Amino acid sequence: MTKLKNNRVIYIAVVIVGLFLINYLSELLYYRVDLTKDKRYTLSDTSKSIVKDLESPLVLDIFLEGDLPTEFKLLQSQVKDFIEEFQFVSNKISVNYIDPLEDEETRERNIKELTNAGLNPFINTDKSDGKITQNLIFPWAFASYKDKTVKIPLLKRSITKPLAEQVDNSIEVLEYAFSNGFDKLIKPKAKKIAVLRGNGELEDIYLADFLKALGPHYNIAPFTLDSVANNPLRTLKDLNQFDLVIAAKPTEAFSEEEKLALDQFIINGGKSLWLTEAVVMDKDSLYNDKGTTVSTLKDLNLNDFFFKYGLRINPSLVKDLYSAPIMLAFGEGSQAQLQPVKWQYAPLASANPSHPMTKNLGLVRYDFASPIDTLKNTIKKTVLLQSSEQSKLEGVPKAIALSTVTQPPDEATYNAGSQNLAVLLEGNFTSVYDNRVLPFKMPGFQAQGKENKMIVISDGDVIKNNVIKNRPQELGFDNISGQAFANKEFLLNAVSYLLDDTGLINIRAKEIDIAYLDANKIKNNKTKWQLLNIVLPLVLLGVFGLLFQYLRQRKYS
Repeated sequence: MTKLKNNRVIYIAVVIVGLFLINYLSELLYYRVDLTKDKRYTLSDTSKSIVKDLESPLVLDIFLEGDLPTEFKLLQSQVKDFIEEFQFVSNKISVNYIDPLEDEETRERNIKELTNAGLNPFINTDKSDGKITQNLIFPWAFASYKDKTVKIPLLKRSITKPLAEQVDNSIEVLEYAFSNGFDKLIKPKAKKIAVLRGNGELEDIYLADFLKALGPHYNIAPFTLDSVANNPLRTLKDLNQFDLVIAAKPTEAFSEEEKLALDQFIINGGKSLWLTEAVVMDKDSLYNDKGTTVSTLKDLNLNDFFFKYGLRINPSLVKDLYSAPIMLAFGEGSQAQLQPVKWQYAPLASANPSHPMTKNLGLVRYDFASPIDTLKNTIKKTVLLQSSEQSKLEGVPKAIALSTVTQPPDEATYNAGSQNLAVLLEGNFTSVYDNRVLPFKMPGFQAQGKENKMIVISDGDVIKNNVIKNRPQELGFDNISGQAFANKEFLLNAVSYLLDDTGLINIRAKEIDIAYLDANKIKNNKTKWQLLNIVLPLVLLGVFGLLFQYLRQRKYS
């Protein structure tokens, strides 16, 4: 008996020690396995490398909390899962989950502070139970590292898609949203961007919102090409100090000397973002006594420039039935009222869903856009933005009047199909001046370039923010409809793609298949499933209890 007791004590001691060892080893050898088909919980190597070697704590404030509808609860769950994945890579990431609307006393103040910080709330309209209620939701996060803070959007909004689809698209780019925010926080500004001046480009006040968004992450400076006439080699040397040039709606022709400097900048690997037009036309020119103006050809002396690289901006205007509104006054005198009217000269361009730069991107607003033709050469062309199928082309010169919006459009004439409005060029560019006489002597002229990228957008107004009372407004926000278009997001993605050396932008291409329950089926079969899930288990339990009691009495009576 004593020996048996000793064996039991030893056995229990071994089990206890074994359990302690298993727990200890499980902490040391902690491992996670993503069993989902689309690998939705697996971070890319790029994301891991960003947060792997943090020097200081990185703090996240997540405002997606509170009483949320079903779609946002799914987004909330996915956000928490991704944060756990990042915390698994680095133990220096901490998170605070905050409900800014929880305390009634501070509710209004929090709403005002968050809105002023650029965290615009999502207004959720609930029409269930026969009444309409509206709730504010803040699908945003703040990320702070050392002395810097960035805001991270958690919801990709769309004016054309239902909430469930918006949430799906948001979940697909959650990893990019967090990784991009962390990357901007952690990495010092290294890339340099030149905003071209000297050829009638947009003034700074019309670029203010976009440049403000770029400023914390890149070194930005104006660059005037005028000096190329006096000292072309010095101008080219200074230009080559930059990584990217942005030409925002030039209105004056480029000289051959300026073109050669830009050409050699591109041949040497410099990236470029062109927002240029082939037609002289501006909406502001319509606001005169007659309400009319004439569109004319705009020759910037860039036709051979783009032709050599593989595209042509045609001298015509794209009219689209799927367009943004314009505000016009109807009535006379004191009875006049402003009303929004569809303006076919303002196409709402749709994005290429298969490219990481434009995947899940909303509509981009244009004003007086020209179509782009792609030409055959060795350069790879990717169409990024297009007008709708219900488009038509209008040649120049052409008299344009505001009064035309009051007339119903002849839809049968809008049959030109989708028109290219933004194109990405990638490859080894050949110099525009290959086998040509150079406009100035250039030692070390290169005819063939290294691997490079360029984006051409056929409307300078895509980057232009409105100005009200001498104050720049948010780029892409339409004061008429109260809707926010994706102009700024598209341009920020474009800059990121052009200057991205790590492949971070490619994370946007990740696809996640999310299955939702059918709301109509749930409503129609609500009683049946309640009976199956609540009543049936109780009935089965009762039957089992009665049967057990019967058999027990029969056995022992």
